[in-house]
Amino acid sequence: MVTAPKQSDEAALVLFSGGQDSATCLAWALARFGRVETLGFDYGQRHAVELDCRAALRSGLAVLDPLWDSRLGPDHTLPLQALHAISDTALTRDAEIMMNENGLPNTFVPGRNLLFLTFAGALAARRGIRHIVTGVCETDYSGYPDCRDDTIKALQVALNLGMESRYVLHTPLMWRDKAETWALAEKLGGLPAVELINRESHTCYLGDRGTLHDWGYGCGTCPACQLRKTGWETYMAKKAPNA
Repeated sequence: MVTAPKQSDEAALVLFSGGQDSATCLAWALARFGRVETLGFDYGQRHAVELDCRAALRSGLAVLDPLWDSRLGPDHTLPLQALHAISDTALTRDAEIMMNENGLPNTFVPGRNLLFLTFAGALAARRGIRHIVTGVCETDYSGYPDCRDDTIKALQVALNLGMESRYVLHTPLMWRDKAETWALAEKLGGLPAVELINRESHTCYLGDRGTLHDWGYGCGTCPACQLRKTGWETYMAKKAPNA
């Protein structure tokens, strides 16, 4: 049974990659806003298979609740191949995942979230949307500086100044770890939402969709898989006493 949080007749645009976090954010937005559109980016990412997961997640969430179905609006995909061309990272090249000398993981794509949110603002202006939802998180901190709360707050100010708008950037996962993100999905859409996101979303940096684990598909060894695995196991452990 879907929870009924405070709702708004306004529209929202969800940055929707096809991953666990963005799928949970989509459920969060569908529970709150009168119309919800989604936006994905094709930037030549190594795990581009995530884009193929988006349709099943959208349709799967829509059937969980008739209200969500009525609220789900169009999906948009924007090509950002220039980001791939100027990036030299383990997410845009066939490279071993490791830490850089500057202390950041080489899976960090410089400017990625800044560009994503800027393009989201431009699309939102055309679509008449004020609310923009993104799944960035500072709790399970990957070392990505463009996921920090301060970064998002600063970007909201810049977008509003530069576009003469009143955008609100929502980050429902900012202070939640992966276990709490699974719990939020359950709170929003029940166990069917958890099962859908577990099976249909994609996290693995290497793009592995051939190996199914308890926590979903992935190689099981990359940092993204390890984070998702740990979060799932913690979530399930917290549920065990109530089973």
